[in-house]
Amino acid sequence: MPLTLRLGRPEDADRCGMISYEAFKMIAEHHRFPPDTSAPERTIANFARRLSHPGYHVIVAELDDHIVGSNVLDERSTIIGLGPITVDPAVQNRTIGRQLMQAALQRVAERQAPGVRLVQAAYHNRSLVLYTTLGFEVREPLVVLQGPVLDVQIPGHTVRQATKADLDGCDALCRRVHGHDRRGELQEAIAAGTATVVEHEGRLTGYATLLGFTGHAVGESDAEIKALIGAAPAFVGPGFLLPTRNGELFRWCLSHALRVVQPMTLMSLGLYNEPQGSFLSSILY
Repeated sequence: MPLTLRLGRPEDADRCGMISYEAFKMIAEHHRFPPDTSAPERTIANFARRLSHPGYHVIVAELDDHIVGSNVLDERSTIIGLGPITVDPAVQNRTIGRQLMQAALQRVAERQAPGVRLVQAAYHNRSLVLYTTLGFEVREPLVVLQGPVLDVQIPGHTVRQATKADLDGCDALCRRVHGHDRRGELQEAIAAGTATVVEHEGRLTGYATLLGFTGHAVGESDAEIKALIGAAPAFVGPGFLLPTRNGELFRWCLSHALRVVQPMTLMSLGLYNEPQGSFLSSILY
């Protein structure tokens, strides 16, 4: 039967969520790494949110009228985040993943987005090869870090909860560091009460949407990122993603008993600027 690609609907959440959970669990355990989530209910809930959210574009793949995979585009900000892309383990290696990726990139082109990014599990060779052959470039080696709450303060750097009044300042900071902002994600994090900011010498010099798998952080220097990590009440999900090219920050985390959970890779297609500051990636980018 030919593969059919269509726009996802809210009623697809259960099937898409279970496929995503099973596919990621299988590949992680095959390589002796822990799954990103321990319960399929969480993955299903994530799909339910994305399928009913106007800022996400979910592509569903069907064979013989049965869902066999999906791909998600996060379109809330200037740069589009791609993922998760998953295919039912029973029908993998039939180019379904490639067709889902091609459909996603067509959507990016239609929207004339300046760029699209993703984060892949570094141990998953097939996904690395797929993304590379589609034009993606490796930008940053990452590690997921997890461990005890640090309760560490960085002198001269005050961390507080972010408010709506901080939005423009955070956007300006992100543009200085990355060349673009992530306003859509930040707005939702502020509304959810998970976003924090750093103030240094009376200025806003850093922010985080969340210290965890789905959150990102930006700072003028490593001191801001250390302050955000040190003040975090928890590292949500599997942990937070740190670029290992920043050896000083990586060593600081290791010296505070944080441990590496798994390696990952940040990849991009289109606009990418070498960061002019310190940052933490999210599972999107």
